[in-house]
Amino acid sequence: MASLSSSNSVLFVFCIAVINSLIAASAGNLNQDFQITWGDGRAKILNNGELLTLSLDKASGSGFQSNIEYLFGQIDMQLKLVPGNSAGTVTAYYLSSKGSTWDEIDFEFLGNSTGEPYTLHTNVFSQGKGNREQQFHLWFDPSADFHAYSILWNPQHIVFSVDGTPIRKFKNLESKGVPYPKNQAMRIYSSLWNADDWATRGGLVKTDWSQAPFTASYRNFKANACVWSSGASSCGSNSVNTNSWLSQELDSAGEEKLKWVQKNYMIYNYCTDSKRFPQGYPPECSMA
Repeated sequence: MASLSSSNSVLFVFCIAVINSLIAASAGNLNQDFQITWGDGRAKILNNGELLTLSLDKASGSGFQSNIEYLFGQIDMQLKLVPGNSAGTVTAYYLSSKGSTWDEIDFEFLGNSTGEPYTLHTNVFSQGKGNREQQFHLWFDPSADFHAYSILWNPQHIVFSVDGTPIRKFKNLESKGVPYPKNQAMRIYSSLWNADDWATRGGLVKTDWSQAPFTASYRNFKANACVWSSGASSCGSNSVNTNSWLSQELDSAGEEKLKWVQKNYMIYNYCTDSKRFPQGYPPECSMA
């Protein structure tokens, strides 16, 4: 085998480090991928990194964040939400950068009274501005078992999916003057917290603390993604991980599923809220 030059050796070591970090992110060991950031013991990583739980009681909620920052990626996590009477609670699972002009891609699960459906709240922030809410009721009970919640974020669009079914697409219309998240690396965050001043029916239904502690569970994390490190983004390809998602578009079957969800399960769309936007809808509403 020919010896490597000094510069090639550095490049080889760098590539191996990138591939190893991507494999670690894809392997789903929650001990390696995440750190608990708050909650004073209410968040736990269990079963040798296979399961993570967040808990909420009257004193405090809890949360975690990823150890790695990403710039574009296919991010997947299975969640099982707070069961029973979850009114007043919010389980937030999202990507976010930092700073006053941050970018953010949100899943938020708004709890409800026993027997009533969760509200799945989605939003997209770019350069510190959001107000792009779409909300859904799901076609299953998200507290009865684990379900996969995914974000595909590439230069073309952001696609929110549930169990592989796309529920929302936000296109890159930057050429038309609509800001799009593409320059700021983001970490994954999640938290379980009390928001009974607004979460359930606008705050009419309060948290029943006799049901506490409330618990949400996480497993099977995967990230096919560009890893951000030392001010640069690196994308790799290996047996676990490919970068095909960088140019991935919804096929015709995916577009039909998206239309089906939006027709049957969407309960709020900012692009049809004329009272909120009396001077006209945001520009992406007519361009999408």
